[in-house]
Amino acid sequence: MFGFLVTAVGLPLIGIIAVALAGGGWKGLTRDLPPFVATLMAVLIFIIIGPAFAAPRTGLVAYEMAVKPFLGADAGQTSLTVFSVIFFAVALFFAWSRGKLIDMIGKFLTPALFAVLAILAIAVFVNPQGAIEAAQADYVTQPFTKGFLEGYNTMDTFAALMFGMLIVDVIRSKGITDEKETCTYLIYAGLIAAAGLAFVYVSLFYLGATSSTVAGGAANGGEILTAYVQALFGSTGQIILSAIVLLACLTTAIGLISACSDYFSSLTKLSYEKWAVILAVICAVVANVGLNQLITLSIPVLFALYPVAIALVALTFVRRWLPNPALAYRVVLAVSLLFSLIDVAKYLGFDMSALNVLPLYDYGMAWVLPTFIALVVTRFIGGNGAEHQTRTV
Repeated sequence: MFGFLVTAVGLPLIGIIAVALAGGGWKGLTRDLPPFVATLMAVLIFIIIGPAFAAPRTGLVAYEMAVKPFLGADAGQTSLTVFSVIFFAVALFFAWSRGKLIDMIGKFLTPALFAVLAILAIAVFVNPQGAIEAAQADYVTQPFTKGFLEGYNTMDTFAALMFGMLIVDVIRSKGITDEKETCTYLIYAGLIAAAGLAFVYVSLFYLGATSSTVAGGAANGGEILTAYVQALFGSTGQIILSAIVLLACLTTAIGLISACSDYFSSLTKLSYEKWAVILAVICAVVANVGLNQLITLSIPVLFALYPVAIALVALTFVRRWLPNPALAYRVVLAVSLLFSLIDVAKYLGFDMSALNVLPLYDYGMAWVLPTFIALVVTRFIGGNGAEHQTRTV
């Protein structure tokens, strides 16, 4: 559990703070990298949180939790396909208009969603539907690293790096322009959000641990949550949860399509509107692979790129002490990518046993120590004392 909270709550919080320290944007975070590398990283992140995984997953989660429970035996590939087309057509409509309607919905939706989750969380602890089951498989032998790697699936660190600038802009729109003051307010806001998110996650952990009686045989978390809500609140509770989840997933899909379209249109000659259509179509197609399959497909990609994002965040915090930031960023990120690919190859079934001497290799985190060593080494090479004294963030 703690490992999951580190990647799902702690890293996004730290990522947002890193964005603030870097000046409030992606360009600041990657200013010591070659422009084409920074652009490539941004493109890959937008693809991951856009049409490849995160955006299609919003449609799948909406289907699993808001529609499928009411279909019963009629739930199947055809119903998923029809729902995916309708869901992303609606998302495209709102993303195309770029109106303020979604902002208005968001102002009411976020508090409503949090209220529903808070009620569910309290109910889970007050009226659990079963005894806590014993941990299984890797959660017994390596609970921290298993949870840490599972936290990759939230993709929230990627989102924090790309959208952290929006939070900084909101703070500055309130008249707070001093860098230190901005960071202070950002930390306070982030801590409050992180505490709320951690509370929700912990309650969901407890829900899952006590769900075997009411959700035996469930294939994913959405099915477990649906079964639990039905057991606690009956059909009325399921209807309310379905409505909230549907709206939450829809607004998230709209935001992701809009953000990706805006970025890709800035890189190409295609307009925002054309990109919105392209991305919505891709999302509808990808969503038809199913939730479990999509999560499985995303794991190798996340194994490869999440360590790079973590290394980038770490570099942002120590940049002022690096004698040659340009060298350090290139070396550290390259090392993190190289060794994360070893973990990817191992996950895909390639024989990497010759490298099992690497610390944390057996845990799928072979990149950690080499990346740390690269960071330490670049702290002492590539510059002179004068440069070190004058280096600023």
